[in-house]
Amino acid sequence: MLCFFFSCQKNEISKTTIKQDLLIDLTKLNNEVIQFEKLVNNNSSQKEILEQFKKARLAYKKVEWAIEYFIPETARFMNGPALDEMELEENKSFEPHGFQVIEEIIYPAYQIENKENLIRELHIFQSNIKQITTSFEVITISDDYVLDAIQQNVFRVISLGITGFDSPILQSSVLEAGESLIVIPQSLEKINSKNKSLSEIKKLVQKAQTYCIENNNFNTFNRALFITEYLNPISKKIKAFQKEENIKNVKKSSPLKPTIETLFDKDAFDVNGFVLSDDYNFTPDKSLLGEKLFYDKSLSKNNDRSCATCHHPEKAFTDGLKTNVSLTGSNLARNTPTLTYASLQNAQFWDMRQLDLEKQSVDVIQNKDEMHGSMENIHAKILLDKDYIKLFKKAFPKIAKTEAWQIQNAIASYVRSLNSFDSRFDNYMRGEKNILNDEEIEGMNLFMGKAKCATCHFTPIFNGTVPPSYSKTEHEVIGTPNEASGKKISPDLGRYLYNKMPQLVGAFKTPTVRNVAVTAPYMHNGVFKTLEEVVSFYNKGGGQGLGYEVENQTLPFDKLNLTVTEEQALVAFMKTLTDKKYQ
Repeated sequence: MLCFFFSCQKNEISKTTIKQDLLIDLTKLNNEVIQFEKLVNNNSSQKEILEQFKKARLAYKKVEWAIEYFIPETARFMNGPALDEMELEENKSFEPHGFQVIEEIIYPAYQIENKENLIRELHIFQSNIKQITTSFEVITISDDYVLDAIQQNVFRVISLGITGFDSPILQSSVLEAGESLIVIPQSLEKINSKNKSLSEIKKLVQKAQTYCIENNNFNTFNRALFITEYLNPISKKIKAFQKEENIKNVKKSSPLKPTIETLFDKDAFDVNGFVLSDDYNFTPDKSLLGEKLFYDKSLSKNNDRSCATCHHPEKAFTDGLKTNVSLTGSNLARNTPTLTYASLQNAQFWDMRQLDLEKQSVDVIQNKDEMHGSMENIHAKILLDKDYIKLFKKAFPKIAKTEAWQIQNAIASYVRSLNSFDSRFDNYMRGEKNILNDEEIEGMNLFMGKAKCATCHFTPIFNGTVPPSYSKTEHEVIGTPNEASGKKISPDLGRYLYNKMPQLVGAFKTPTVRNVAVTAPYMHNGVFKTLEEVVSFYNKGGGQGLGYEVENQTLPFDKLNLTVTEEQALVAFMKTLTDKKYQ
């Protein structure tokens, strides 16, 4: 009986909670960083230091799901890009910290003169671990938040983990992706070890990890297979587990709908996750009104231009021109971007000067070079139009009086209706295996791997809105030339025109690559006529690769070393991102 008692007691002690496991894993991470520091202090070999760095990153991947979800502001300084973090409202910037900064210090060659900086980074990292540990010790982690966090982690692996986004130099992403999945069955087992979906999740995770170990070459890793055969099924099983356990969805404002099974569901994204007020939420009636306004030339001063003058629906709402023409006949400075998927970002215009579509529409309408209209005059005209009054009453039934802001909201609502997610790529990710050929699949793997496209154009929206929270839209400095065959960089200062920070000279929003086959020409100045030219530009390392002086270039300036066949495959893949209506 005594032995039985101790046996039971031992089993009870071994049962830890999800939070306790998390704290244990944080301690393990801290120990790996301490060992890392010891090796640096002892002037160990480059090989030893590099191997310990890899161990520390693998340890981080086991806690990343929780840190990124619950404490994202600290996560940014543990595994964020090695670029300055900027607070544009105050024109302030903060130097980066964390693994990607450390990676640049130790790889490809660690120099002893960088020892002090490396030790400093490791101390900052340990300080962040301590801060995170303190936070997790006092918060409650309920089952619904655990489910939401690990589901988001699957989405993070898809969109960031296997693309090299957080390991741009060392490219250790494949093994780390497998490691980051381990926490899924471990956490779900704590909720209910007898759940019928759990055994299937365990098998899928084990197979996924084995696949990563056996196929750990970054450039040849088959991301198309990995997502469709492992990550999407795991994502579906997590949602099945949630339903079986009757665990509610977390209530939060998010562009990702809580009901989705995979990141590639047709209705995965909620455009209301990007509006600044509930009053602006999308409705079909607002969209119908907005469509009428979109094609109405009376919105311009001379009644000769509508929104559709520069955004042609048959060209995915672009105009096919390098740059359009102003009201006075001169060329505008920038290329007309597509409005498809424009609602799934946190900033508008190439220079990101407006936060939402409402402000974007009024900016264009009132711009003296584009439409030169007046919101007051437009409002007055609409109040005299019986058809418009009926549409406004239907679109805004709770508001007695038609107001000017509703015009902006209606046009923005129409733009929010332009996201189809029905390309051949989408259908492939939903199980139609034969819809893409071998070249297109190779192109997808290149896009998300060797070519590094997906480190800026994030899957599956393929713009610069960073998953899986989608709370920030990024800009890039790529050194775009002024002419396709020219030797000078574009003189357009981009975001710097509105935020006088040196990092923003020549910075432009990362646009979506969806529908790119029908939205030529390309770049902010329309400098490239074909996708082949665009791919060639990136393959050469952007502006710096071409020999331009672009000190603040955020695009890696080393050559991608893509073969002609690989360049062609990339173009073939991008053409699979065309919505059905434009095919």
